[in-house]
Amino acid sequence: MTERLLASLDEAAEALRSFRQDQERLEALTGIAELLVETLRAGRKVIVCGNGGSMADAMHFAEEWTGRFRADRRPLAVIALSDPAHITCVANDYGFEEVFARMVQALGRPGDVLILLSTSGRSANLVRAALAARAAELKVIGFLGRDGGDLLPICDRLVVMPGKTPDRIQELHMLALHCLIEIAEPCLAES
Repeated sequence: MTERLLASLDEAAEALRSFRQDQERLEALTGIAELLVETLRAGRKVIVCGNGGSMADAMHFAEEWTGRFRADRRPLAVIALSDPAHITCVANDYGFEEVFARMVQALGRPGDVLILLSTSGRSANLVRAALAARAAELKVIGFLGRDGGDLLPICDRLVVMPGKTPDRIQELHMLALHCLIEIAEPCLAES
């Protein structure tokens, strides 16, 4: 058991090392933080979505902004598309591929930001959400894995995480999301 634990920790450490050493990824993450600061300072909102564990990460990311991360500050408009009544209604009436797109159409306004969390970049419901966001003049940010999949060419900004398995990619997504808040929060406290 201990050998498996150590192998798991080594794999996670290697994925993090790969992420940390990639200057392009670090610059992309910094640019995303700047965009979030600009968006929230302007009174616009950030919408976040993903499937499964990525939805849980989207919800966690949103509550860090509307609640509290490390410092007391005003709540900020970051919304996770995670309403189960909406999801089941739309899935039933229009198909699961539309669950996020319809919410983006309802809530998104020009100048808002949509963040997509996907380890594969191939989820049809996220692709449709990205297309709906672009049509509504939102900026689209992807936190992706593997080769970026179908979402890669649709995103205005993106970070493709290293990792061989969805769990390792998700771990880096959550770490990057926490880093975004950590570096953006002091800038927003000043405004």
